Amino acid sequence: MGRRTVLLVAAFLVAAVGTTLVFVYVNSVNDRALADQHPVEVLVAKSDIAAGTTAQAAAAAGAFELKKVAKSSVVGTAVSSIDPLRDKITLSRIFKGEQILAAQFGDASESEVLPIPDGKIAVSVQLGDPARVAGFVTPGSNVAVFVTIARQGGQTTTRLLLPVAQVIAVGPTTLTPAAAGDANKEALPRALLTLALDQRNAEKLVFASQQGTVFFGLRNDKSKVAPDAGVSAGNLFS
Repeated sequence: MGRRTVLLVAAFLVAAVGTTLVFVYVNSVNDRALADQHPVEVLVAKSDIAAGTTAQAAAAAGAFELKKVAKSSVVGTAVSSIDPLRDKITLSRIFKGEQILAAQFGDASESEVLPIPDGKIAVSVQLGDPARVAGFVTPGSNVAVFVTIARQGGQTTTRLLLPVAQVIAVGPTTLTPAAAGDANKEALPRALLTLALDQRNAEKLVFASQQGTVFFGLRNDKSKVAPDAGVSAGNLFS
């Protein structure tokens, strides 16, 4: 190997080492600068999040990431975990790169945009506490819908109307005066519950709520619900 070649190799090595040292130095300066600013971790949007999206659904879609930012750059109610927001929905659109704020989330009744699934329409019914499972039905719940109604021939029957329906909003709650002659004189709380349904099932629910009495049953993944002949006075004890 000639002297000229040795000099070129040495120069290359020196340049490479110098570049590496500069890179390490710059990064260490940045790290020290960030450390001096008392960095904290906050959730940031990795992508746009539509209004009406639950925090849980956004997290499942990978829409959040944790980032370290200087404490002085943290916005008001920024959060580092979705746990307190899991059942809340976005009240307005969140854009990519924004810090995730508790104030951006709320109950469905606070949102100006209902999270209606594609192909569905929103339909509301007003129910008392027993008919809405004592208030345990919340936005995101799946319910079975039952109706008690007089069938042709005058026989009153309770039957399953819809095996499953998604609740997308609950509220507001109002007090309804007790009916005349009712032994319980206290005003009864009633709430509006909004379901996402296709047209045919929406027609069923509207008709049932106008002509009969509607009850919801709260479902989970293991609930077993299927249409049957229903219950009337004739088979109540069979």
